[in-house]
Amino acid sequence: MSLLPYALTRPFLFSMDPEAAHELTIGAIARFQHSPLTCLYGEGRVDDPISLAGLTFPNRVGLAAGLDKNARCIDGLAAMGFGFVEVGTVTPKAQPGNPRPRMFRLPEAHALINRLGFNNEGLEVFLANVQQTRFRKARVKLPMLLGLNIGKNASTPIERATDDYLTCLDAVYPHADYVTVNISSPNTQNLRSLQSDQALDSLLGAVMDRREQLAQRFERRTPVFLKIAPDLDDAQIEIIAKTLLRYGADSKGLPNNTLGVIATNTTLSRDAVAKLPHADEAGGLSGAPVLQASNQVIRQLRAGLGKGFPIIGVGGILSGEDAVSKIEAGADVVQIYTGLIYKGAVLVKASALAIKARYANR
Repeated sequence: MSLLPYALTRPFLFSMDPEAAHELTIGAIARFQHSPLTCLYGEGRVDDPISLAGLTFPNRVGLAAGLDKNARCIDGLAAMGFGFVEVGTVTPKAQPGNPRPRMFRLPEAHALINRLGFNNEGLEVFLANVQQTRFRKARVKLPMLLGLNIGKNASTPIERATDDYLTCLDAVYPHADYVTVNISSPNTQNLRSLQSDQALDSLLGAVMDRREQLAQRFERRTPVFLKIAPDLDDAQIEIIAKTLLRYGADSKGLPNNTLGVIATNTTLSRDAVAKLPHADEAGGLSGAPVLQASNQVIRQLRAGLGKGFPIIGVGGILSGEDAVSKIEAGADVVQIYTGLIYKGAVLVKASALAIKARYANR
């Protein structure tokens, strides 16, 4: 249990500009992560292992990408009790992202809007940070998995997006327990067009071909997850499911269990927050208003993909019951981000315990 309850620090952080508060928090975790001060925010890890995508997840609750874009805080985040942590999104070249202000709180709705735009320090810095973590340098296997999330530079034409993803895949592959291909951020122009039929087929085909080459080189088939948006209609979800099934099968047409999907990213919809302060700001909405939309996408994906296809559910988890609802919808494991900002690390343990209690005997 953390020695400094988040309820005591949240008012101070919420008095600041959201991005300034984010940078202060990340900076503090980076400084404290190798010291006894991790006890200020640390939570014990719930033991509830599950096998998924050829990996053993220590429990079913992970951190979604976006909080630690440059992989500065992996060791510190591990202390919060996550079963897995995903860092990034990283792009081949460093980029500043969109102009500030670009993060907005909607506290009445337990939500955020961001239009950060894949701001990050680039692959070289990202990989150096990953390799310097004690988590990765330790000779013994540590009880947490690491996901590395990759994207395209804003300056790269959408027609050349595959080049950026392959560059990133080549670089992160040896260091990741799994790799996430992010094609669903609303804050990089035209990125979501990669979810369409032909574009998705082309991108996923290239990624999976390169993954097979890397698997032979490193003698390890690292799972790949595709991160999609909640703003998809039934036909689009059906196309995505069929494409995933095609590339997620072995030569005999059976699931190879090393391709999965993360559902979902932020939404462009403002129906749930209409008339609230900042609701009209451009960007992706996350937090409680996304819960039902993301759960519906998960249900449709599970129906289209069938049993056994790996699904990570994310979007709107602010309680243990919210986390359970994602598993009920069809997810195998879940991720949180905005809920961490509103509830603190106690949400990690609460979610993991709720899922374990519900599914311990199933």
